[in-house]
Amino acid sequence: MVIIEGHQAIPDIQNAIVTSGTFDGVHFGHQKILKKIVKTARELNGKSVVLTFWPHPRFVLFPEEKTLKLLSTFEEKAQLLEEVGIDYLVKVEFTKAFSQLSSETFIQNMLVKKLKTKKLIIGYDHRFGKNRSGSFEYLKENSERFGFEVEEIPRQDIDDVGVSSTKIRQALFHGSVDLAAEFLGRQYSLTGQVVKGKRIGTKLGFPTANVQVKEDFKLIPKDGAYIVQVKTGGKWHKAMLNIGIRPTVGGLHRVIETHIFDFNEQIYDQTIQINFVKYLREEKKFDSLEDLKAQLQKDKVVALELLKEY
Repeated sequence: MVIIEGHQAIPDIQNAIVTSGTFDGVHFGHQKILKKIVKTARELNGKSVVLTFWPHPRFVLFPEEKTLKLLSTFEEKAQLLEEVGIDYLVKVEFTKAFSQLSSETFIQNMLVKKLKTKKLIIGYDHRFGKNRSGSFEYLKENSERFGFEVEEIPRQDIDDVGVSSTKIRQALFHGSVDLAAEFLGRQYSLTGQVVKGKRIGTKLGFPTANVQVKEDFKLIPKDGAYIVQVKTGGKWHKAMLNIGIRPTVGGLHRVIETHIFDFNEQIYDQTIQINFVKYLREEKKFDSLEDLKAQLQKDKVVALELLKEY
């Protein structure tokens, strides 16, 4: 997949079959649209093109609103789109000035002149331009003038999937990582850098990799203990993880710590990927470090039993 930074750099694309949106998480609902454009591009001897906006429009239009957390960084989204089979990903910088473009200007400048769109496929109720004025009906009525076909994925098809980014976020906020995985079609993941901690886990016989997620907008699931899989050095490992403040040792700040089973490599400063498999239990304050160690031993037994199938 070719990633194009900005609409000024768009090359000539033969028979561009285009869709547009934020596609946060690239979940089952998104995949319905994405697979359709990949299939259509092949049938028409063309190329599939996803037009996406970054930063997320809500970050620009409502900067004071800090509640929105995203399911995927741009890099994660690009990887997922490539796996679906998309040929081109056009990353358009979303600014306040860009948000003021009329639907007509956006369509003429981007879809007609730059992309030379042959066919536009959009999800139900997707809209373009200032005040979301560019509806499917508007596109359909003017398709001959624009010079491209337009197709809308029916509402029923989208509703039948029953998946939305909001539903997935809610599942993760409640620790339901297995439900989120059903909606996504894969396990929810985090990517972060391993940083040095206080080595308390090592003293307990459960050394942990402290993971720092660079993007503050990335959704971190509910505090608690989880069964996870960790990818480091190109290999997957079975592991368990804790998210929280570590009340037993007087922690004050939320941290992410993962204990990788049967692993003793030095991975400081490396970037690792964590896939969430199952929520284990809530984080709690234990009366002593011995009690915490005993609980970790129980957690490990449960985790290894469930991870046998992975």
